[in-house]
Amino acid sequence: PPPPPPRITSADHELPQMERWPGSLRATAAPASRLKRQRQLRPIGIVRSPFVQQSGTPAQPSFAGDEAVGTVEVDPHFEEGLAGIEGFDRIWLVCWLDRIGPVRLTVVPYLDTEPRGLFTTRAPSRPNPIGMSAVRLLHRDGPVLHVADLDLLDGTPLLDIKPFVPDLDGGPAG
Repeated sequence: PPPPPPRITSADHELPQMERWPGSLRATAAPASRLKRQRQLRPIGIVRSPFVQQSGTPAQPSFAGDEAVGTVEVDPHFEEGLAGIEGFDRIWLVCWLDRIGPVRLTVVPYLDTEPRGLFTTRAPSRPNPIGMSAVRLLHRDGPVLHVADLDLLDGTPLLDIKPFVPDLDGGPAG
């Protein structure tokens, strides 16, 4: 069997090369003694996008233009889990943001001029670089989802897919 992929630690936030299928990402939790257990994340697919560098990539799906179309290649082992996904206009892609810089606890958010605490923003430079993107589902072709409104880089590891449900994801009214 192939050797396990290198670990991703919360200290360096760099994602080493990983096996494509059935690869895994390993992460070590925060240093507090009760959190020292190792966590393992296993990508279920990969995002294919026209964007290969952060510069020029939309900051959010709502800012994406006509060029922000791509595919989500789901590992065929998980294809059964896609049954019925065609019934949703939008889906959440939960991804490992593998090309962000170091963690910054104070950031100046996009479209803002004031420094803010990281956890009050959507800035990607997080202790655990997990991103969520609500993309438009165009159609499904087996284990491949054709999507629009992408704001992710090509090759981004996919951790999970969830349906976007407006009544639930819109938050409380008012």
